[in-house]
Amino acid sequence: MPDGSVRYVQPYHVSMEGQEKVVLCRDAEDYDAMVKIICVCARRKNVIVIIYTVVSNHSHAAILAVCQEDADAFCEEIKRMYSMWFSRKYGRTGVMKQVDVKALLLDSEWYTRNALAYVPRNALDNGCNVDEYPWSGYRAMFSGKSPTGCPVASMSKEDCRFVMHTGDKLNDVPWLVDDEGRLIPKSVCDYYYLEQAFEHDQAFFLKTIGGQNSAEMKHKLIDAPRNRLTDNEFLKIAEETSLRWFSSNIDQDSIERKTRLIPYLFRTVRTTVPQLSRVFGLSREAVSRILSRPKPTFPGKV
Repeated sequence: MPDGSVRYVQPYHVSMEGQEKVVLCRDAEDYDAMVKIICVCARRKNVIVIIYTVVSNHSHAAILAVCQEDADAFCEEIKRMYSMWFSRKYGRTGVMKQVDVKALLLDSEWYTRNALAYVPRNALDNGCNVDEYPWSGYRAMFSGKSPTGCPVASMSKEDCRFVMHTGDKLNDVPWLVDDEGRLIPKSVCDYYYLEQAFEHDQAFFLKTIGGQNSAEMKHKLIDAPRNRLTDNEFLKIAEETSLRWFSSNIDQDSIERKTRLIPYLFRTVRTTVPQLSRVFGLSREAVSRILSRPKPTFPGKV
């Protein structure tokens, strides 16, 4: 972990979504700042960046975090830091109020692999090829080369503030910047985790990127956690989750299994206690009691 500890971690997809009229990154300096803010915030909140992509009105990252609370804290720190950057540069406040940052637990190998492929695929939103886009961690993956560049750890406090846009002490990071002062992705991304997820097979990674249904992934990773769903739509998501976790339908699940599913769906899908009550066939009081219990850290068989 960034703090030097060895912890059990879980993968999350993080998305920062601005409204269509909000352009968060207007020039190369903004893109550069956003990439560095993602990395600085990960260090502050003790999470690990696997891969990222920044485009004009949104950004995506896959991270490893100990728990949902740490992933959420990372999200809020990105929003806070970039709000300060945007306000200072453009003299505009309140812009980030129109931006939502959300972390979604990737609870299966299928979700993890597809999220890892979906992140760099967002370069297409800026009209660029995935392998040529400069504001992505894609180039860190399967490169087979040790990165070279100027160590951030060796920079003076003044240089670090100018290049990295932070007053944090970064004298212990392995990060490198190139001749233009841009972070070298291989020095900041956990490329080994991604490569391992694709069985160290670059062709597998590229096939997943190329064959991905982007509309489906956008719905699962971006829209569903933010938009209120009808009971039928929510039931479909709940059934899919139950099948992934327990290989059973909701009506076959024990109360123990429902106790695991309900908090997860409450965090990751925009739902309500009444809707959970209807879909799971429990009283509202029972659902409220389940939601008030400590959250499980990861799905397991019961």
